[in-house]
Amino acid sequence: MRPYARTPWRAARQVAVDLLAVALVVGAVWFARLVREVTLRLAEPGRRLAQTGADLGENLRQAANRVGDLPLVGDDVRAPLDRAGQAAASLVRAGQEQQVVVGQLADLLAVVVVAVPVLVLLVTWLPVRLRFARRAGAAQRFLDSNADLDLFALRAMANQPLHVLARISDDPAGAWRRGDAVVVRELAVLELRSVGLRPPRVG
Repeated sequence: MRPYARTPWRAARQVAVDLLAVALVVGAVWFARLVREVTLRLAEPGRRLAQTGADLGENLRQAANRVGDLPLVGDDVRAPLDRAGQAAASLVRAGQEQQVVVGQLADLLAVVVVAVPVLVLLVTWLPVRLRFARRAGAAQRFLDSNADLDLFALRAMANQPLHVLARISDDPAGAWRRGDAVVVRELAVLELRSVGLRPPRVG
């Protein structure tokens, strides 16, 4: 496989597109991290709720312990404080659950932000690059000497538009059958350019 063309302009264009693809992925990762950080800020109310519930529960437990030592009325006064402490524990759980939900949402959004451009590249850019590399690599194996140009000239007559062939010869097929070296080379050049290769130098 040949990843880049040998023709300068096409190779430069391929490198530019590849760099753009890499920049798109890097930018998506950076933006995904930003989205995750911003989303995680939504968990701050949950953290505050959990902390408030924990502080309230601790204060109620301390108060219940002190009141429980009072003679006669200790148990009666302590019971409401214990129930209030249980309610404070439910605040802690609610705050923790909110943090978990926000964390899951932040992770999901980050994955989506990265996955969308990566999937677009996998569907559009990657198949084109692989197809070019496969075609160019296969063509390069045949491109050892001018004798191999017959094959590329034949492919040019099969693949290139008629008006392009007419610029080279009024009868390209006849010229190819006669072995006209000039026409064969010009036809081969057309086909080789389509796969980003150059014909071998004459002589």
